[in-house]
Amino acid sequence: MTPVRKGLFRWKRTFAYDKATQEPVIHKSICTGEATVGFVDKATGKYSDLRKVTDEADIMRFCREYGIDRDTLKTIY
Repeated sequence: MTPVRKGLFRWKRTFAYDKATQEPVIHKSICTGEATVGFVDKATGKYSDLRKVTDEADIMRFCREYGIDRDTLKTIY
């Protein structure tokens, strides 16, 4: 992940998505219900958090940015 400065205090994290080694997922907290999107390494199972999402529009924006079909996103807990 490469952080890119977007203003004085805001940072936008960019991520190089490799379809061969990573899988896009929605990660939800069992306790709070907070949801984030990111990628899981297929070999190690390590989750890399990209950003918090609050509604379906945020998820669709993530899908557009990385060229992901919404129907293929899995939800993990």
